[in-house]
Amino acid sequence: MSAAGRPEPLRPPNGFAKRVLVTGGAGFIASHVIVSLVEDYPNYMIINLDKLDYCASLKNLETISNKQNYKFIQGDICDSHFVKLLFETEKIDIVLHFAAQTHEFDESSPKQPTNPYASSKAAAECFVQSYWERYRFPVVITRSSNVYGPHQYPEKVIPKFISLLQHNRKCCIHGSGLQTRNFLYATDVVEAFLTVLKKGKPGEIYNIGTSFEMSVLQLAKELIQLIKETNSESEMENWVDYVNDRPTNDMRYPMKSEKIHGLGWRPKVPWKEGIKKTIEWYRENFHNWKNAEKALEPFPV
Repeated sequence: MSAAGRPEPLRPPNGFAKRVLVTGGAGFIASHVIVSLVEDYPNYMIINLDKLDYCASLKNLETISNKQNYKFIQGDICDSHFVKLLFETEKIDIVLHFAAQTHEFDESSPKQPTNPYASSKAAAECFVQSYWERYRFPVVITRSSNVYGPHQYPEKVIPKFISLLQHNRKCCIHGSGLQTRNFLYATDVVEAFLTVLKKGKPGEIYNIGTSFEMSVLQLAKELIQLIKETNSESEMENWVDYVNDRPTNDMRYPMKSEKIHGLGWRPKVPWKEGIKKTIEWYRENFHNWKNAEKALEPFPV
């Protein structure tokens, strides 16, 4: 009983209202989500499951590694026996599963993947959605624009260009460099996931997009200006290498996000603020991955 004589609210035996499993939690986006959950939901136990592949780093989670409501477990989600045991022992209530995502015009558009990697992600969406349709298993699917910010292994275009320039190496541009991408800062996408977690409806798909769009060539020029501190077009050209374009290199990934806007979410972090924070982070943390140097080899944008 409480001091006022009222019965105290019932608490689960383990002391946590919910037990949340985050897969791939030592990776880029998921590590940001875990940090936010651990700090903002002290009554939730956050369990990080990661096999610690080349692009993962537990240094992304150092700020919360000693918190009482955080636990790291190393393991592979492809090991079905391990995953079954994990669910039995940890009594998981919610799973946040982080994997690369396909990108569409809107949530109901037909999927049109242009490479085997994207096809595998489209197939995974269909597989997950079938569990809702057939068994009403409560699932929510999200798709996001290109996310950037601290913690991202430097094989993707923004951290790769930043790291190359910081190591006095040139940015590699495929084709004309006029392909455009929409970029969303990491903390904004975290807020989107938490919004969907609270307000999203089971069985729904939510696009997490931004109207901010930039060509790969313009991206390289802006990073050269910021890192090499030059506005000279001729000097900028010295930091760019053009190579043959990749096959099926999509020119744009447009995305409509009105559905998640209806839940109250919109991106907040301006590009200039987000990119400056990102540049500063890589200046100090490039070697968070043992094999970071390998990421500076030629890559798909």
